[in-house]
Amino acid sequence: MSVELYRELAWLPKPPPDFSPRCQELAKDAADLGKRTRLLANHALNEQQLSRLGRAIQSARRGGVSLAPLIPFRLGLIGNGTLDLIVPVLVATAARHGFALECITAAYDQFLQEALQPDSTLNKARPDAVLLAIDHRGFSLQPCPGNERAASASIDAALELLASIRAGIARNSGALCIVQTLAAPPEGLFGSFDRALSGTTRNLVDRINPRICESVLQSTDMLLDVAGIAETVGLADWHSPAEWNLAKLPFADAYVPLYAEHVARLIGALRGKSRRCLVLDLDNTVWGGVIGDDGLEGIQIAQGDATGEAFLSVQQLALGLRARGVVLAVSSKNTDAVARRPFKDHPDMLLKEDHIAVFQANWDDKATNIRAIAKELALGLDSLVFLDDNPVERGLIRRELPEVAVPELDSDPASYARTLAAAGYFEAINFSDEDRSRADMYQANARRLTLQGQTTDLRSYLRSLEMRIVFESFDRTTRARVTQLINKSNQFNLTTRRYTESQVEQLEQDPNAMTLHVRLFDRFGDNGIICVVICRLSRPDTWTIDTWLMSCRVLGRCVEQAVLAELLLRARAANVSTLEGVYLPTERNEMVREHYARLGFTRTEEGADGSSRWELSTDFELGDLPMTVEREKSSLEPV
Repeated sequence: MSVELYRELAWLPKPPPDFSPRCQELAKDAADLGKRTRLLANHALNEQQLSRLGRAIQSARRGGVSLAPLIPFRLGLIGNGTLDLIVPVLVATAARHGFALECITAAYDQFLQEALQPDSTLNKARPDAVLLAIDHRGFSLQPCPGNERAASASIDAALELLASIRAGIARNSGALCIVQTLAAPPEGLFGSFDRALSGTTRNLVDRINPRICESVLQSTDMLLDVAGIAETVGLADWHSPAEWNLAKLPFADAYVPLYAEHVARLIGALRGKSRRCLVLDLDNTVWGGVIGDDGLEGIQIAQGDATGEAFLSVQQLALGLRARGVVLAVSSKNTDAVARRPFKDHPDMLLKEDHIAVFQANWDDKATNIRAIAKELALGLDSLVFLDDNPVERGLIRRELPEVAVPELDSDPASYARTLAAAGYFEAINFSDEDRSRADMYQANARRLTLQGQTTDLRSYLRSLEMRIVFESFDRTTRARVTQLINKSNQFNLTTRRYTESQVEQLEQDPNAMTLHVRLFDRFGDNGIICVVICRLSRPDTWTIDTWLMSCRVLGRCVEQAVLAELLLRARAANVSTLEGVYLPTERNEMVREHYARLGFTRTEEGADGSSRWELSTDFELGDLPMTVEREKSSLEPV
């Protein structure tokens, strides 16, 4: 597929013909502005359209209009190019991903001063993250062909400058940094030999990028692979000498939408908005043809056949996503036994039944089936991506379930896998062993629900799971996973407070904080870390529960009660007589509004915004729980 896929964001539906009037309406009607803005942003808009939409959003914010349910996010921008022109595009693109973005920009080419001065505009704004939009020109990489000593010194100086900027931002604002790799210029002096010869610009960039990546991996910052983006669309197209000379634009303005899309994906991943489940149609999506009409021998998935290999590419991508933790499901208008037959009997099928967590093959409409898939997996609809070759089905899901991501596909199946990958729904900012096993965890949970449906005695069912719950304080080995849960859990989350990895590390050392992460095992396997709790000593005899979040996939299994029992035990050991619970409402956490009431707390305060405070004496006793408990031995020592 050509570069237009990326430049035109072709996985998104085309803009509506009335885009301009709808943009104008945003300024006239504030009702549901956030939702209407996001729906409008969720199209393949060009740079001019995104700029127009972004300016409308900025105008609404200045006018005090609510952008709910868009989530506020403050992004600092510093770099060596002109960044102000990019801001409206970033604002509109962020709305596509569910964020009300506010950008704080620095003066042109003042990135070092902004980072190092504690009272700079950037640092005083206390952004959530800072984008270091610095390209190869900002690091003054001096070509020195054939001079290895000078080349090494130039690379070291560039990396030291970058480290100083990142350290200054962390120290003065506490923000995470989004660190870019460098896109090499296409011009060379030695042709193919440029890459091999020490000290050429290409050689310098090639050597500095791996070290940038390594430094990010060893930190809590995030990586924006501008080098990868530029190489995907072509370095000659990415760099525009005319636009740099005229306006100091760091790359061609045609690619501003693509750049903004990648930035917004990272913000989404930071806030837990990356998708977790791929729902597959079958006929003419996973294989060519219609299994009910063409039969097992008639569908196209064979090696050596161009059409068949196109569909195998979809299966290969699906398996690759599953290997990194994405859950796979099926939604197909088909008779169940007929739909399953290729998975069981076709010799060229790469996908097998064991790879699919939920298999919905029936004659119900796909919106109904996708709702059922989300429910069975205990995932929100905004965690799902639906891949279907049929434009009618895609349109139905976009209309009925706008939270579900639905990539646009053209008529050529050879483009399906690339389009799905290019859409970036599964953006990651880190990767752990638990991420790798997530698909198996959700699949095992679906089997648990099947077992539950076969028994009418809930207590017997829970005991049949042979659950073992493990309580441990935060530590170095689980710090990244705990931080990930804190920043992506939205539904079962009493306060939705967010903490960086460095702040989590500080909590581990805080004598006035009690930290807890919870892992659950059962006869189907390891559910991983499914709960995080942070308590703070707010009064000499009181712990206030600052954070209590839990994975929805373990609801109904008495985990909440087990966690409370552990909190009470630890509180008594610390001579704490009262637990105080806090509920701060968001659009996503209505399900836990009465969480503390269900556990026996007494309401002590209720705010006009729906917030509430609760108290419970640590003398409170819970009954027997259907699980065994393990904990670190030191956890009950008096403090």
